[in-house]
Amino acid sequence: MHSDKIKEIDNSFLSKKMLLITLTFGHTIVHWYQGLFSLILPFVKSSLSLSDVQIGVLSSIRQSSMTGLNLPSGFIADSYRRYTSLILFSAIMSFGSGYFLMGVTNSYSIAILASAVIGFGTALWHPAGIGALSITYPNNRGTALSIHGVGASIGDSLGPIIVGALFLQFSWQNIMMLHFPASIVAGLIISFSVIKAYRWQNEKKEFKNYLSDIKKLASSIQTISIMASYSFILMGRLVIQTFLPIYISETLGYSSFVLGIYLTLLYVLGMISQPIMGVASDKYGRKMVLAPSYGLLSLLYLGLIISNNSIQLGIVISSIGLFFYAVSNIATSAIMDIADKNIQSSSMGIMGLFSQPFTLIAPILAGFFVQISNIQSAFWFASIVSLIAFLTLLPVSFTNPNEK
Repeated sequence: MHSDKIKEIDNSFLSKKMLLITLTFGHTIVHWYQGLFSLILPFVKSSLSLSDVQIGVLSSIRQSSMTGLNLPSGFIADSYRRYTSLILFSAIMSFGSGYFLMGVTNSYSIAILASAVIGFGTALWHPAGIGALSITYPNNRGTALSIHGVGASIGDSLGPIIVGALFLQFSWQNIMMLHFPASIVAGLIISFSVIKAYRWQNEKKEFKNYLSDIKKLASSIQTISIMASYSFILMGRLVIQTFLPIYISETLGYSSFVLGIYLTLLYVLGMISQPIMGVASDKYGRKMVLAPSYGLLSLLYLGLIISNNSIQLGIVISSIGLFFYAVSNIATSAIMDIADKNIQSSSMGIMGLFSQPFTLIAPILAGFFVQISNIQSAFWFASIVSLIAFLTLLPVSFTNPNEK
């Protein structure tokens, strides 16, 4: 047997559908934790007396950890699939540890460390989980990743509204600390659910072949176009995640519960849109879904500025939620369509590495604009970079996923 052959999912232990269900449930937990970050930013800002730029730094550090560690995490996931259950457990534990640190600290330095640890959880989960699904569903990759994304929408939708309500009765710091023991329980459940899903064969991956596959992927014009446009989309999304909660909490003066409702609206419609967009991208091509979505996001971010009341704001936020995370699954599928089977997990790392300079500076730059102007300037920033993403994608032809 060839030495660099991928360790396939062992369907005698766990069916493809069961793997998809398990990883989708795990993705719900992951995004429950991820969604809390936006929710607690106003409280962290108030507790530590931070400026808008300092809040932007926390968001940038989390994103930097997520994207910067994606490539080494992807290599581990591609090379040591027998350790997938341990990787997924470590991901959940990272979230719990990060929020525990955020809850106990009175130090901005520790808050920075906590943000990095939270980002590390995301970097561990996505290459391992999405890589497994990509290999298992090569002909329906967009659909499978979008169903996995529905789990994200569920977690993002439930977390803010439930935890936001708890903040009305309990200290936000105590609630964050309780997320640590909860992460141990959730991590063990997920880990034991997938531990038999991977067959280990005593083979060693040829690092030379691995680097060759990486170089081939990175040299594709289609790859560069997808990664460049998605980097701009990530910039806009990260700015919205950072400053929309500040806008709702500080500028509009709403409670933590109302903030939780609005953040739920940012994700809830993704449960419907993600599988639809996934199926459409499998049938009609990734670009046919990505390009219009990027253009609409640019317009909808401007809608945040012109909304005159709470109902209009809710409608705009809900509309953004149709595309907010759904485009991630389609962009990832587009890269995995090009990537060799041996680097499916690592292809996410390449995307992360490429986007790192963009995402690192975006919240800090937006925070600067907010400080010298007003909070709406962050939404203008998000709209402009999303428009650039749309324009970057337009000239490039995509390989049809069904032709590979």
